[in-house]
Amino acid sequence: MKALLIDPEQQTIESVEVEGREDIAHLIGFDTLESDVIGPDGDCLYFDEECFLRGTSGRFQIDSVIPVSGKGVVVGSTDDGARLQDVVSDPDSLRARLKYL
Repeated sequence: MKALLIDPEQQTIESVEVEGREDIAHLIGFDTLESDVIGPDGDCLYFDEECFLRGTSGRFQIDSVIPVSGKGVVVGSTDDGARLQDVVSDPDSLRARLKYL
């Protein structure tokens, strides 16, 4: 399924393909995944739950969601995040809502 990889160190948003949570963990670099819904269409931001404990470099924030340290993956979801699907947001619309810290 289609997803978006946010790399705050490079300040990039890249379209990627993921099969499931294992692929998301691989892209982020850690298995301790946490997620926050970031819009009415079901898109979720997945990130390392322990990102601030690890001292990961590069930070970003989408809208008023808590800031994240390290890479994040945005993917669509249904059933309150139980099922993943193609991301609804496109890189340009996400870029307009994102700030690097």
